[in-house]
Amino acid sequence: MVEDQKSARLDAVFHALSDATRRAMLRSLARSASTVGELAAPFDMSLAAASKHIKVLERAGLVQRTVQGRKHVCRLDARPMHGGMEWIRHYEKFWNERLDALESALAAENAAAKLPTRRRKP
Repeated sequence: MVEDQKSARLDAVFHALSDATRRAMLRSLARSASTVGELAAPFDMSLAAASKHIKVLERAGLVQRTVQGRKHVCRLDARPMHGGMEWIRHYEKFWNERLDALESALAAENAAAKLPTRRRKP
């Protein structure tokens, strides 16, 4: 059950990050908290469309929204990205090990090809 929850959170983070508009919104929020209108302003979209993007970010835990009167203020919470970074690091280590092994095999092959061949005495 815990693994399923962890997987669902990771899926939500990667889903949220899969869209360029949402990534741009997160970059903006990394600079400062913003209202929904401020987040929507750089894009050719309605406030309703921007709100849908923000809801995806909220479900992933990447954005915290507070209501101040009529304003909805959004703040970045980057902590959920840690799980994604752990997942990526696992595969970075995997590929680095494979590439190191390939490099060693190629170096050994090159070294063997450069060795002079011994002639057998008749």
